[in-house]
Amino acid sequence: MPILPPPDTGFDLEAPILIVGAGACGLVAALTAHDAGASVLVIEADAAPSGSTALSAGLIPAAGTRFQREAGIEDSADLFARDIQKKAKGENPQELVDLLAGHSGKVIEWLADKFDMPFSVVTDFDYPGHSRRRMHGLPTRAGRELIDRLRAACEAQGIDIICNRRATSLFVEGDTVKGVRLEGPNGTEDVGCGALILACNGYGGNRAMVRQFMPEIENAVWFGHDYNQGDAVTWGEALGAETLHLGAYQGHGNVAHPQGILITWAVITKGGVQVNLNGARFWDESQGYSEAARAVLAQPEGIAWTIFDRRIAGIARQFQDFKDAEAIGAIRTANTLAELAAVTGLPEDTLTQTITSIPTDGPDAFGRSFLGEPLKPPYCAVKVTGALFHTQGGLRVDQDARVCKTDGGVFKNLFAAGGAAVGVSGSGDSGYLSGNGLLAATVLGHIAGSAAANDMKEEHGHA
Repeated sequence: MPILPPPDTGFDLEAPILIVGAGACGLVAALTAHDAGASVLVIEADAAPSGSTALSAGLIPAAGTRFQREAGIEDSADLFARDIQKKAKGENPQELVDLLAGHSGKVIEWLADKFDMPFSVVTDFDYPGHSRRRMHGLPTRAGRELIDRLRAACEAQGIDIICNRRATSLFVEGDTVKGVRLEGPNGTEDVGCGALILACNGYGGNRAMVRQFMPEIENAVWFGHDYNQGDAVTWGEALGAETLHLGAYQGHGNVAHPQGILITWAVITKGGVQVNLNGARFWDESQGYSEAARAVLAQPEGIAWTIFDRRIAGIARQFQDFKDAEAIGAIRTANTLAELAAVTGLPEDTLTQTITSIPTDGPDAFGRSFLGEPLKPPYCAVKVTGALFHTQGGLRVDQDARVCKTDGGVFKNLFAAGGAAVGVSGSGDSGYLSGNGLLAATVLGHIAGSAAANDMKEEHGHA
């Protein structure tokens, strides 16, 4: 049973603020609440914090930061909000878009200033849909560094993170969450709480839910975290919480196959293309990497080759994942198109025609315009497939990240953030603007942590 009455025998442990999930969302929420003076306990199903964050590039979009200003980039929350809505064709709740865009800059600067996180802006290429360069990342441009730094910050603050504990049920009295039942190596434990923050991401690891809500992607490689089983949605629906856009997700059509390494979309935005096993292009790659998953999976064997050149590879090497892919031989190189055909196994005639016919003076047959340098030898290629990264639908939340009820009210002490809450990616895959996942994780996590801490102060006079 996902929802239980409080145990008659009481709880094994009590925590003023309990957070389920130790990805970027949960750890930012914990740091925020602790910084506000609250006592926090974080529960994580894994042996160590990682989550979907560790599998990402670790890039967080934010508007109006000093990092942008130092790089000569003029940006604003309003412009960011417009970009989000434009990509999602206006399908997002405007108040949520404004909330995330408006808080994004101060969250990045708070993490940098309070916890010495060395953010910088990606300045040498553009992400589809962003009218300004606003992707903030750490030196390795890898999600593993982001999660490791957040974990280290929590440890330095004395925040308790208990791993190998999976939340299975909520204890609820009326519309108030009283605690959580955990399964661990020694059986079950019941933990009481004053406030509960759901930071347990979405449901991409639950194949039945994927089949139900997004059948077009059910055969994609699952590139997220296996514990993303939709617990937040299951609990929320049982409680009468409102859900929104359950068919929304972030895909990615540039995951090296069979190595399973994410290849940065910079190889496309700087002028690369994708071809199928027949050596032919099949879509407008400039639409974005989320849409690319569906486009690639529709090709023979669900496979494509991403073609670029040495110049583009030099740009891509700022990402640790790309360097890893090179190190294990996933990136093929060739001095001529004939050699490229040989190392990829693609038909030489078709491949040559495809690459040499890329226009330099206007849009191609798919509507894509190539604005940079044309591809030239030496060439590079990587075999890729489409993947599901994480879902974007979830529980609807208010301005304090409190979970909304279907009747219009809110659950006062139940919060959701990151993948547990609805994001700002519209209703499908094409509304995903680069970085939307970590945007919702960090900003909503920050908001939830702050609101929960304030509640504890108001209720008890202290946290």
